[in-house]
Amino acid sequence: MRIASDLTQVITPTRVALGNFDGVHRGHRRVIQPAVAAVSAEEVNAGSSESSEGDKPLSTVVTFSPHPREFFSGQQRSLLTPVAEKVQQLEAIGIEQLVLLPFDAALAKLSPAEFVEQILLQGLDCRSVSIGADFHFGVGRTGNADGLRELLEPRGVDLNVVALYPQNGERISSSRIRAALEAGEIEAVEPLLGRRYALQGEVVQGKQLGRTIGFPTANLALPDRKFIPRLGVYAVEVSSLAEAEGSLTRPVIELNHYPAVMNIGLRPTVSGEGVTVEVHLLDWQRDLYGQHLRVELVQFLRPEKKFDGLDALKAQILVDAGQARQCLGSLEAV
Repeated sequence: MRIASDLTQVITPTRVALGNFDGVHRGHRRVIQPAVAAVSAEEVNAGSSESSEGDKPLSTVVTFSPHPREFFSGQQRSLLTPVAEKVQQLEAIGIEQLVLLPFDAALAKLSPAEFVEQILLQGLDCRSVSIGADFHFGVGRTGNADGLRELLEPRGVDLNVVALYPQNGERISSSRIRAALEAGEIEAVEPLLGRRYALQGEVVQGKQLGRTIGFPTANLALPDRKFIPRLGVYAVEVSSLAEAEGSLTRPVIELNHYPAVMNIGLRPTVSGEGVTVEVHLLDWQRDLYGQHLRVELVQFLRPEKKFDGLDALKAQILVDAGQARQCLGSLEAV
């Protein structure tokens, strides 16, 4: 998928889905889908035409970097889907181009009409736009769905306004997903995201304490600003990432939903510093250094706690591993 960091890099014309889309959850995908569906329909209709490839609108997600809330507050936000993960999710649903529109003082000052003219029409040459019903734009968030329709219709640009997507009577939102993760309510997350929440990154060398007590762990280096769920122990499934193939000096070790137990925490028993993510693959002894892994959260087992020495820690890890085996018992390691 093509990634553009400013309008000069965009391939036009486009079919645009416009929003922040952190998480690319089920509600987001309803907003994004019209851009994909519109392009697919055009391809079918143009099958016998003589139009060139360059005339075909690209299905394009336009989002903001940084998030507008970061710009106005001056505080960085952790992300459910850092850029690499967002790309994975958008590619999977057929998006051809991601535009990370720089949100700066100049963009913040644009009126709704200026935003439409300068960004959507001149910069993106959009043929259709899809937004959520609560989308606002322009200086002071003065632009809304009705105003956008009034600005686009005279220019022949279709607008899809997608109703907010409820689940169990509540709107699906990134904030709701974050709250569930912070509470360790993993079972509530998958219906909202449409998939399990996952942590992914490279396996790096840690203090190797796990090896000394019989439980070697893979220490996962996460992308900057990745949203960390509640500290504690989880039953998880581990898969290798194909993206790692070009960056490794040795072959990728193939893993596909391999059962494991993961600890996210400060390692209070051994005076750890900073949050660490340590994954113990059940019945696994091979070296994983340098591998890139995706770890899907299946169930929260317990909060992190401090033990009276390594023997007590080892005993608890045995219990944790047993609980993870029970939770993941129907799964077979591949």
